[in-house]
Amino acid sequence: MPLPKRKHSRARRDKRRSANSKMYAANLSVCSQCKKPRLPHRVCPFCGYYNGKPVVVIEAKEKKKKR
Repeated sequence: MPLPKRKHSRARRDKRRSANSKMYAANLSVCSQCKKPRLPHRVCPFCGYYNGKPVVVIEAKEKKKKR
């Protein structure tokens, strides 16, 4: 079986390894209640619904008063 004559450089090794480690944008789905984007198969962080049913109670954020 053939063997490499010389050691491959770190740059050459890392170029090969980095080809498979791409960052992908998260797939988003639309919430059926509030129509905001959310991660699929998770409770909506805005309204607290999952699969059309309320699962988590979300407290309304208090608005800051402008002076």
